[in-house]
Amino acid sequence: MTTTSRVPAQQPREPWEPALSVRQVLDLERVQAGQPEVVAGAHRLDRPVRWVHVAEAADVGVMLSGGEMVLTTGVLLAGDEDRQGEYIRSLHRAEAAAVVLGLGRAFPAPPDVMRRAAERCGLPLVVLHRPFPFAELTEEVQSRLLRRKFAAVSLSEAVRTELTGLITAGAPVQRLLDEVARHAGCPVVVTNLAHRVLATAGERAAVDDVLRDWERIARQAGAASADGWVRAELSCRGERWGRLVLCGYRGERAAGRLLADRAAEALVLHRMLAGDGTHGGVSAGARDAWDSWEEQSARSLLTDLVTGAVPARQLLPRARAAGLPVNRRVFVPLVVREREPARPARVLRRLGLPGIAARLADDHVAVLLSLAPDQDARALTAHFATRLRAEPDASRTVVAAADARADWTDVPAGLREAQHVADAVADSATALDLPPVVRLRDIHLRGLVRLLRDDPHVQSFAERELDGLLRGPDQDLLPVLRTYLATGRNKSRTAQLHHVSRPALYRRLEAIQGLLGVDLDDFEQAASVHIALLAHDAQQG
Repeated sequence: MTTTSRVPAQQPREPWEPALSVRQVLDLERVQAGQPEVVAGAHRLDRPVRWVHVAEAADVGVMLSGGEMVLTTGVLLAGDEDRQGEYIRSLHRAEAAAVVLGLGRAFPAPPDVMRRAAERCGLPLVVLHRPFPFAELTEEVQSRLLRRKFAAVSLSEAVRTELTGLITAGAPVQRLLDEVARHAGCPVVVTNLAHRVLATAGERAAVDDVLRDWERIARQAGAASADGWVRAELSCRGERWGRLVLCGYRGERAAGRLLADRAAEALVLHRMLAGDGTHGGVSAGARDAWDSWEEQSARSLLTDLVTGAVPARQLLPRARAAGLPVNRRVFVPLVVREREPARPARVLRRLGLPGIAARLADDHVAVLLSLAPDQDARALTAHFATRLRAEPDASRTVVAAADARADWTDVPAGLREAQHVADAVADSATALDLPPVVRLRDIHLRGLVRLLRDDPHVQSFAERELDGLLRGPDQDLLPVLRTYLATGRNKSRTAQLHHVSRPALYRRLEAIQGLLGVDLDDFEQAASVHIALLAHDAQQG
C-alpha cells in the first residue's frame, strides 16, 4: 500500500516555520516508512502540532492541553466499540491535533467506529500499515519543534534588535515598515481603526493587489481564520489608534504573530519618542500618532499625484484604501498657501467634506475634494475657502483651485495647475483683493510670467529693467514699486497700504523713476517694468 495516494498533496513550505502541521509530520521520511493513510479528517491536516504524545490509556484526553498528536496501538480499545468512539470524542474535546493508530494485533484494519467518529469531529485519524517505532517519531518531531521554536524566538529578538537600532538612529517610519516587509516576505499595511490605510510596505505590485479591494479583504482579515493575515494592535498608553497587518503571510501563524508583535512594538515606540503627553484624559501620543499617520498617508498619495512619479491609474487603489471615495465622483484639486499646514485638514473634517489634505512644501498644502456628481463643486469649494480664511490668523491664506475633474486620470494635471496658480500669487498681492478661490483666469499676466521664469531671455530682461533699483542704496523702494504697479498705479491706495503721506509717496516714486530711467506715467514703460518685476519675483519665489 503506497502513501502518495493516501496523504493529500502538501502545500509549498516556506524556508522557516517555528511549528509543524499534521501534514508536515506525515511527510517526514521516518513516518513515510510506516505507510501512513489518512482515513478521517483529511481536510484538517494543516492543524499545528504542538507536541507528540504516546499514550495507550483509554482516558488520555484528560491528560492533554491541546495541539498534541497522539500515537497509539489501541491495545486497550480492541473489542469495545463504545470505548473506541468515546476515545475519539475525548481527543476532540481536548483539541488534539491528530491521532495516529498503528495497525497490528489490536487492529489489523482501520476500525470503522473510530473512523466515523473522527470524521464527525473533524479530527484527523491516521493509520500506519507497517510496524513503526513510536519513539523514533517522537524524537524526530520533538527535536524539529524545539529547533523551530528556537529559530522563531531568535528571529523575533533579531527583528526587535534591528528595529530598535533603526529607531535609535532616527530612521523614518517607512524604513521600519520596509524592514518588517523584508522579514515577512509579504505586504505590510498599517490602518486606523476604521480600516483606512495609513502606510504600506513591500513589493509594489503585491501591495497594489492587496489595496485593490481593500475594504472587503480588510474586514475578512479580521476573522481569526483569515488565511495568512496576521494583525497586531497599535496603541499608546492603553488608547488604541491603529493596526498593523501582515497580508498573506505564508509562514506558520505563530511566527507571523511574533513578527507582527515586534513590528507593532517598534512603531509604538517610534511614535512615543516623536511626542508624548496627555490631554483631556486621552493620550496625546496616540492622537499625535493618528494625525501623523493620516498626514503621511495623504502626503505620499498627493505627492505622487502632483509629481507624476506614479501613473494616476496605479494610485487609484491607494486612494480608495486611504478612505477617499473614488467611484462615480468629481474631484476638485486645490493648493492652499497656509502658514499652519494642519489647518486645511481640520477644516475639511469640521465641514464634513470628503477629501484629503497634506503639506507639499513649507507653506503649500494640497487638498483634493471628492464630491458626488450632483453636488455644487464651486459652491462647496468657495465654502471651504471662506471657512478656512475665517480661521484665526488665516486672513492672508490663499486658496488656489483648478476646475473640477470627472476623470481620476485628470487629477494630477489639476493639482499642478492649482499649484501654479498658488505660486503665481506673489506675497505682495495677498494684501490686495482676491476672490475666496483663485483660479487660473484670475492671475492673468502674473501666471504667464511665472511659467516663463526659467527662460534665460526673461531672466536677462528682468535684470536689465530693474538693475538700477536692485543695486540702489534704498531697498525699501522695491516693495513700493510692487504695490504701485499691482494696484494699477493707484497712488492713494499705494500710500494707504504703505502708511505714508501722498507727498512722501511722490518722492519715492520719483526716486524709483530716476534709478530705473523710466517714466511710470507712460503705459508701455510702466508695463515693461511691471513684467520685469513679476519675473524677478517669480525667480525669487
